[in-house]
Amino acid sequence: MNVGSHGGICGHSCCLRIQNLGVTIGNDSILKDVTMHIHCGELVALIGPNGAGKSTLLKAILGQIAHEGTISFSVPGQRNRKVKIGYVPQSPTFDPGDPITVCDLFACCMSKRPAFLGVGKKMRAKVLQCLGRVQAEGLIDKRMGNLSGGELQRVLLALALEPLPNVLILDEPLSGVDVEGMTALMDMLDEVRVNYDLSILMTTHNFDMLKRYANQVVLINHTVLCDGTADDVLSGKEFAQVFHRTGEAI
Repeated sequence: MNVGSHGGICGHSCCLRIQNLGVTIGNDSILKDVTMHIHCGELVALIGPNGAGKSTLLKAILGQIAHEGTISFSVPGQRNRKVKIGYVPQSPTFDPGDPITVCDLFACCMSKRPAFLGVGKKMRAKVLQCLGRVQAEGLIDKRMGNLSGGELQRVLLALALEPLPNVLILDEPLSGVDVEGMTALMDMLDEVRVNYDLSILMTTHNFDMLKRYANQVVLINHTVLCDGTADDVLSGKEFAQVFHRTGEAI
C-alpha cells in the first residue's frame, strides 16, 4: 500500500494503523480486510460509492461499532498512548428559530454549567481561543441555525479541535458547502494539518479538491480496492469500474 511521503516506514513519525478490519452486521459483511496506514501530518481522503462502508469504517475507528482486526495509534518512544480523536459529523442541522449561539454550543460541550444560566467571561475567552484556531472568532454570537454551510463546518471543526486530537475525522465535510466555501474550508484543514501535525481522515464525494490537498486517497467498496496519490487513484481502472458500475456521478 502507498502510505504517503514516509514511504511505508514509520521511522520517527506517529501513525494510525488499521489492519485486517472487518465489520459484520447480522448476515451482512459491510467491511472486510480493510488495511490502512496514516501518518501524522497527512490528509487521507476516503472515497467510494454510496453504501461502500465509508461511514461504517469511521464508526469503527471511533469505537461506535464492533469490528474484527486491529486499530492502533503509535508514537515512537511511547507505549500504550491513548489516541485522542476529534470528529466532525456529516451535515448536522439546527433550527433557525433556535436561540442557541455558537458560544452556547461550546459552553454546553465544554462545561457542566447549563448554557441558559449564561456564559462567563472565562468560558467566553476559551471559546474565542478555540474559534481562533479556525479564524472564526466573529461567529461566536451567531445563532447556530443561521450559519452558512461553510461557517457551520468551521465551527464544528473548532469544536473537534478542543482538546487538540491526534487524529481528526470528518464525514463529508464538503457536503452543503458552496464552491468558494469548499476552497476556504480545505485551506483551513490544510493549515490545521500543518500547524498541529494531525492525522486527518475525511470521506468525500467531491474529487476536485483531492489532487491539491490529499496526501493519500483510498478507494473503498467494502474493502480497499486501491490507494495512492489522487492522480493514481482517480485515473486507475478500479475507480472507473466502481463508478461506472454504480452509475454515480464522477
